[in-house]
Amino acid sequence: MIRTTEKESNHQGLDNMSTTELLTNINQEDQTVPHAVALAIPAIEKLVDITADRMKAGGRLFYIGAGTSGRLGVVDASECPPTFGVPADWVMGLIAGGDTAIRKAVENAEDDAEQAWRDLEAYDINTKDTVVGIAASGTTPYVIGGLQRANAAGLATGCIVCNAGSPIAAEAHYPVEVVVGPEFVTGSTRMKAGTAQKLVLNMLSTAVMIKLGRVKGNKMVDMQLSNHKLVGRAVQMVMDETGANETTAKEYLDKYGSVRAAATHYEADLKNS
Repeated sequence: MIRTTEKESNHQGLDNMSTTELLTNINQEDQTVPHAVALAIPAIEKLVDITADRMKAGGRLFYIGAGTSGRLGVVDASECPPTFGVPADWVMGLIAGGDTAIRKAVENAEDDAEQAWRDLEAYDINTKDTVVGIAASGTTPYVIGGLQRANAAGLATGCIVCNAGSPIAAEAHYPVEVVVGPEFVTGSTRMKAGTAQKLVLNMLSTAVMIKLGRVKGNKMVDMQLSNHKLVGRAVQMVMDETGANETTAKEYLDKYGSVRAAATHYEADLKNS
């Protein structure tokens, strides 16, 4: 049986299309992705809730994957500390072939079914942690082996795959299957499948961080103030939250280092004055 991600493209003669035709047809295919993600929301909800519960108890979230899927996991994990002000080891992305594979393919790395667990063991993996395997095909040995060992060790496991009934989904306690159909370029899963995985990762990490209290209202009150743009955003957030003027908001940010802390201390000082 041919996996959905490997099926023939819905479009023929790509090499004879005009630029407008290429872009229009790619865009039409991409518009099907959010609908496929919407169908998976009940499964995503279960994965979010177990991950948040485990992290509230002191656990961490690990992504494991290869190729595009692995890179997407690394990207999502790396954006959590600056966005939500969490420690770098709360959410971690591991890719088959190691950091070298982020920029350059490492031959046969994804075919080693034992390596993911070795990679996880380097972080003193424990039963409070959650491991999410990411693989468009749902058949990557690196991910299958990692989930099998994680299951045996008593961890919570999930996955994000783009084929129904895959071996990886069978291993995961909390499988998320987003079936986006054939790619515009046959088998090129960096396209619709990659987009779907990115959307689910956004939903997973953002929802978990909100449930962990790292967002107030709709604001990133714990974000790292690592550049002028973010400092300017933070100043405005403190002003909106407290009613302080710009100069005062900046003074409190400089002193306390985050929107949350600045707003809390300003309001306390105001109350005690």
